[in-house]
Amino acid sequence: MGIPTEAIGSIPRPAALVDALAQHAQGLIGPEELAARQAAAVADTVARLEQIGSPVLVDGEQSKPSFLTYPLEGLEGLDPAGGPEIPFADGHTRRLPALTKGPFRYRRRAETYLKEALKHTERPVKQAVIAPSALSLLYPADGIADYPPKVFFDDLVVEAEADIRGCLEAGAHVVQLDFTEGRLSLKLDPSGALLDDLIALNNRVLSRFTEAEQARIGVHTCPGGDGDSTHSADVDYADLLPKLFQLKVGNFYIQIAGEADPERSLRLIADHLRPGSRVFIGVTDPIDPVVETPETVRDRVLAAARHIPVELLGTCDDCGFAPFADDISTTRETAFAKIEARVRGTALASEMLGV
Repeated sequence: MGIPTEAIGSIPRPAALVDALAQHAQGLIGPEELAARQAAAVADTVARLEQIGSPVLVDGEQSKPSFLTYPLEGLEGLDPAGGPEIPFADGHTRRLPALTKGPFRYRRRAETYLKEALKHTERPVKQAVIAPSALSLLYPADGIADYPPKVFFDDLVVEAEADIRGCLEAGAHVVQLDFTEGRLSLKLDPSGALLDDLIALNNRVLSRFTEAEQARIGVHTCPGGDGDSTHSADVDYADLLPKLFQLKVGNFYIQIAGEADPERSLRLIADHLRPGSRVFIGVTDPIDPVVETPETVRDRVLAAARHIPVELLGTCDDCGFAPFADDISTTRETAFAKIEARVRGTALASEMLGV
């Protein structure tokens, strides 16, 4: 079978879809036309991933407004500019919305994206979902009248479980929790108390699944990747990884290719990886405009295999290529070229390692 390899999630939208999103925001086209272009982009994404030999497919998040906000589409009681601001290294920011009233309910679940992708292939399809820890940041620090924090967190746990379970029951090969706020939390609170709270919340949800179900769930961490910039690459992995591996999942997807010292990060992973868990090592860097060669990917896999048992090893991209729908910093062609290099380079390494 070889070493498994998977994408993280987002792939840049085609120009026709980017234009349609802008036109829809301006009221120039209706929701039906936008939905048609999104469906076409999903079909094209799945077909191209099949063509380059991806063993596990994704929909590229072509229909998501962002990896983070898909459950919020149409949700009443949101202040779009009221939540915490996330600064990126290049100076740009993203601001989360803030919840202004309860009860909190997902307006859209990730299984709807999965079911659309499954229409176009018979290969395994992975589905990314937002971690409940990220959505916990929507609750304002000064609280909400008649909607106390305990009730909000109880609602959030129920909703997050339903989001994950819906994807598992719809046939997802694996469900991946996007946990980019994990590394960011250590920048916001170097004591680690916030990270502990986020881990505990995620485990509260994950504990609702059986061990067999947890084996089909994974978590992705990276320092953010938006507009070819990051929000927390300066946070030491040594402060994150020991706690990350406390999460009750079977798969970990970890950004490595873009790290300043990949060897050190691999040693940290080897020190803390739980027996029986699989770690997918990032071998392509979506922020780097240079397309990796299959040989570069091969060598990164071989380096990882010096630290991690090959039976516990997989490969992935460091991050999504366009986690926000308006991110056009990486072209669609570059993303597919990097993905093809990952697939081919992982196969080369598998041959050399005899798996």
